[in-house]
Order: sequence, then C-alpha cells, then structure tokens
Amino acid sequence: MSFANLKNSATSSFEKLTQELEKLNKNAYESNDDKFWKATVDKVDNGYAVLRFLPAPNGEDLPFVRIWDHGFQGPTGLWYIENSLTTLGQPDPVSEHNTKLWNSGVESDKDLARKQKRKLSYISNIYVVKDPSNPATEGKVFLFRYGKKIFDKINDIMYPEFDDEKATNPFDFWTGANFKMKIRKVDGYRNYDKSEFDPSSKLFEDDSEMESVWNKQHSLKQLVDPKNFKSYEELKKKLNTVLATTSESARNYGISDEVKETKPERQKAADVIPSKATEDDDDDNLAFFKQLAEDE
Repeated sequence: MSFANLKNSATSSFEKLTQELEKLNKNAYESNDDKFWKATVDKVDNGYAVLRFLPAPNGEDLPFVRIWDHGFQGPTGLWYIENSLTTLGQPDPVSEHNTKLWNSGVESDKDLARKQKRKLSYISNIYVVKDPSNPATEGKVFLFRYGKKIFDKINDIMYPEFDDEKATNPFDFWTGANFKMKIRKVDGYRNYDKSEFDPSSKLFEDDSEMESVWNKQHSLKQLVDPKNFKSYEELKKKLNTVLATTSESARNYGISDEVKETKPERQKAADVIPSKATEDDDDDNLAFFKQLAEDE
C-alpha cells in the first residue's frame, strides 16, 4: 500500500479498527461463562430476584461445590486472581506466603495477609423463577456463584434453631423452597440480610417439568476438576510476578528473597487469618477483580 492509499483509506481503516475493538471489548466483558446467572441491581444498588436451588446434577452427589480463591493487587500494580489449590486440599503458594506473613508477628505483615486472604464461594445450579431486571433469564437453568452470607441462609433453613421450625432441604424439587434474593447497599457493600426462603413448595406440579429442569443442569464436579486449576509452580511464578519478588525490586518493596526461594512444602494449606471484612459481596468482588486482571 502506498502512502497516498494509506491516507485515502484512513476512514475505512478506522471503522475496521473500531469494529475489532468492539469485538475485543465484548469478549472481555462477556468472558464469564454464560452458564452463570448474575443479579442485576438498579442505580441505588437494590436488586430482587426469586431463585430455586436445584438438586445435585445427574451422576453427582452434592448440589453445590466450594471454591477458594485469591483476588488482590500487588505492589507492582498487577493483580493476582486465581483459584486456590486449597480447594483441592493441596498446598497453595499464597496461603503459605500469608501464613509466613501472619506468623512474623509484624502488624504490617498481618495487614498484608488480611488483604491477600483466600475467599470462599459456593456454586450451585439454580432455576430462575423471577428476575424483573432481566426477564429473559426466567424459566432457565444457570450456575450461580454465591458467598457465605447466602450459604448461611441455606444452612439456617436446613438446620433451624427452634423446635417450631421444620427443617427444609432447599435443593429439593418437591419439598424445597423458593429463595427471594433481596439486595441492598449497606455501608458501601452489597447486603443480602433481607433475603429469605418462601414456605416449602413444589417447583412444579408436573414431575415431567421438574425432570426437564433436572436434565438441563450443569456439571458441578467439572468446576473442581484438578485439570482446571493451575499447578503450584504456575501459581508461584504468578505470585512472584505480582509481588515483584525478584532481586532489587523485591527489596524496594520490602519483600524478602526468602519468599522467592520458597520451595513447595507438603504442609497443611489452611487459612489461619482472621478478617473483619464483609463477605456479602465476595462473589461480586471476584467478578470485578477478574475483569481487572483480564484488562491488564
């Protein structure tokens, strides 16, 4: 192409470029699997939907899986957004690093450990009964990631505190209960305290309709398949990059070379780090952090 042609094609080239950027941006913001349902909130961060937690998928034992993850920004400005190997009962480099920070006895190290602590989320299949903000999702089956606050409400209905309350399995088609999810913003965080279960009821009167929903469920086991997790060595390399744990850059950030040279240890990878932070919005934060990481 001659320079003159380059000048003459400026407009069409710009249009092609914007089209490609639109594709890239769309992929970035829609990179999350469309199998997952997400709550929609209004301008003041209020949201409402009615969901039904579904039984274990065909061939699987449990109606939910637990996943631990880490989401934090290092002194480099880079983000570490990864599932933790502790989900699989294996040593994880971040948990080991956090344990060392916590055990140092230095308060600033403890603050870093709190910032980098692992977060717990649960994933279940759900049937969307009502979603006023996104009616297109109604009557469909999705995966739903949720945090400890919602799981506590599930636990409460399964193990009631008082004698006059009947234990209910919210994952059951026939004796389960619809979950009314009510979202508010409290002290800057999403809050689910007003969410509640309806009285026990069938999802449908016709068993064939429930069987149809059951057959549309997504596998939960595959979400915790070891092949979907990065290896210890890959995670360690990513952690070192995010924390700048190399030579002079490490010293500039006050990070010891010991972290860089740490070898995988066959120790129990457990979080011993307390935190006062709210967990209401862990699932929302995770999606936000992942987006930041993808944008880098």
